[in-house]
Amino acid sequence: MPSPRLLIVSNRLPVAARLVDGQVRTTPASGGLATGLRPWHAQSNGLWIGWPGDVARFSPGQRAELDRRLHADGIVPLHLPTDLIDRYYFGYANRVVWPLFHYLIDRVPLDADGWDAYYRANERFAEAVAGQYRTGDAIWVHDYQLMLVPALLRQRLPGARIGFFLHIPFPSSEVFRTLPARRALLEGLLGADLIGFHTFGYMRHFVSSLRHVLGLEAEVDSVRVGDRDVALGAFPMGIDAEGFAALGDDPEVAAEAAAIRRDADGRQIVLGVDRLDYTKGIVRRLQAIEHLFARRPEYRDRLRYIQVAVPSRERIDSYKRFRRDVEETVGRINGTSGTVRSVPVHYIHRSVSPKQLAALYRAADVMLVTPLRDGMNLVAKEFAASRTDEDGVLVLSEFAGAAAELGGALVVNPYDIEGVADTLRRALTLPPDERRARMRTMRQRVTVYDIHAWVGDFVARLGARPAAARPRPAVSDTAALAAALDDARRAGGLHLLLDYDGTLVPFARTPEEASPDADLLVLLGALATAPGIDVAIVSGRPRETLESWFGELPIRLWAEHGFWHRAAPGQPWQQTASVGPSWASRVRPILEQFTAATPGSRLETKTASLAWHYREAAPDFGARQARELRMLLGEALSNQPLEVLDGQMVVEVRRRGVSKAVAAERRSADVAQGTTVAFGDDRTDEDLFRALPASSITVAVGRPRGGASFVVEDPHAVRQVLSRLLAAAQPGSGSPARALRTPAHASLV
Repeated sequence: MPSPRLLIVSNRLPVAARLVDGQVRTTPASGGLATGLRPWHAQSNGLWIGWPGDVARFSPGQRAELDRRLHADGIVPLHLPTDLIDRYYFGYANRVVWPLFHYLIDRVPLDADGWDAYYRANERFAEAVAGQYRTGDAIWVHDYQLMLVPALLRQRLPGARIGFFLHIPFPSSEVFRTLPARRALLEGLLGADLIGFHTFGYMRHFVSSLRHVLGLEAEVDSVRVGDRDVALGAFPMGIDAEGFAALGDDPEVAAEAAAIRRDADGRQIVLGVDRLDYTKGIVRRLQAIEHLFARRPEYRDRLRYIQVAVPSRERIDSYKRFRRDVEETVGRINGTSGTVRSVPVHYIHRSVSPKQLAALYRAADVMLVTPLRDGMNLVAKEFAASRTDEDGVLVLSEFAGAAAELGGALVVNPYDIEGVADTLRRALTLPPDERRARMRTMRQRVTVYDIHAWVGDFVARLGARPAAARPRPAVSDTAALAAALDDARRAGGLHLLLDYDGTLVPFARTPEEASPDADLLVLLGALATAPGIDVAIVSGRPRETLESWFGELPIRLWAEHGFWHRAAPGQPWQQTASVGPSWASRVRPILEQFTAATPGSRLETKTASLAWHYREAAPDFGARQARELRMLLGEALSNQPLEVLDGQMVVEVRRRGVSKAVAAERRSADVAQGTTVAFGDDRTDEDLFRALPASSITVAVGRPRGGASFVVEDPHAVRQVLSRLLAAAQPGSGSPARALRTPAHASLV
């Protein structure tokens, strides 16, 4: 059977097609997505599905030749009519969605239309993907042009793994909600299994829109949609750092960079490389340079600014007007600030080759990347990757997604003309040691988290649950569950992994009130000594609490979601992971502030986590504070080895990698035979469910959970099931209730 593939779906393909003297020619396409994913796709066995560009002038034979070439490279072209492209791509996607998602609402035309074309084009993409799909394939849909495709694919391929990544910012809820099609776009995205964003900020805006528009409440990094859990994540896109570093070291590039410097005749070189797009801040950047020349005239003959403006969407009126604005500004600056010896602004309105681009990166003293708003901006990362000499200064807009990663950049507000001018002057005079230290920091980031890491992270999370192993709808039948447990016990033995709060006992207002009652202790002790059954409690509680409650029972104990483990009574507790002494220093002050501001809440400190409990707070106020806390932590902990868990009336921050999955993995390693059974009621238990072998039995308490094969109503139902299991394991012992109260069982506690 053919191996599963990754199907990449985007509006544009990684190559552009054109006719040269009647011959079909293909060239690498420009743009962040094509540039970033092209090297990865070339090494994979997947398919890339998309629009090959305007081929209306191609004859049938030339189009067939193009299709043959593309198919040989794993590319499937989707030919769309010109009128559909005009209204879908140049119309709705780029006249409505693009400016609005970049907070430029005033650029959305009053007569905005094209929604019907947008929908039809998304349908065509979904049909094309469904036609290429094979069972087991994963599908990765990209960007704002195709936001309806995930739901349209879900209708056609219910069992497929579908991911979506947004390459532009997701705007604040207040801005997004101005779109008439807001509900349809959100519902379209929610057809995916995983939705990715460049930053936690964009993800937070999406979650806020879900709440306001659809009334859906997310659980930190997932949202329940019907019987599915849709995962959410921040995956800052990387670049082919190794490739750009190799270009930077290429002798031809070095020679070209040296020629650019000689031509500058001792002037410092400032560089801007952008698509000619009004979101890139080109005009304001030019105005900042003009401001510098006005305040410090000596820079007119000491600085050369090179602006590469790659043509973009030239058929759209707003882009035509923007090009005129840029060129008029360049002309004005050169007219007022030019000297006999120098024209300060060199404007290049065309695409440049990768080698030419690398030469410009290597020649520049300062790189200006100052978009008004940008999803990521890969140019900033390309500049850092190319500078193997560890020199050069990056001035970066705080409104670019890359600003969250590139700590060595000088960050500016692109709307502050004077501030950008001041920062540019600082960049031009930065001491060599500081320049190298800053560049070294940025190069380390872009090298470690490159395009391959980005793709790997997204695909790994998307593929964590293969389509063939998708869980069936959970069965809500305690009798059927008890029978399934007994069948498994008799076939080879049972290994019970039991959550505590919300699973074995109901939630209480305070932790102290949730201590185990006598009947529960007797039940657990009896199960642990019954033939063919062993028992483990896997809880988020501290080890001291579990030891005081269950220390004498012959069961395994897992505390703090698997961070601590005790195999048997009298044996020492062992850590399953290491943790540094200062891991909580960044997040503790935030949690303490929320504790002080939320009457009835409290902060619990554990070895590898901090838990903010709000069960005793006023219900509405506590829930609202918890939402605010989750959003704040999502941004504060970006790029930190910490993660946020949303439990029952608790928000917990723990070291990444510490989860109940540890118990599942250890159990699988220790026990070769028998069936593992896990009971749990919240998000932390889903980690456990997912880590267990497919042959395991997983039981969600309260409501269906991702990966659960059964669901029971509450802790009372859990005890009923366990009592039935115990009765079946001890024939002749009478009813479960009588059996639990025999002196022999009571002596176990």
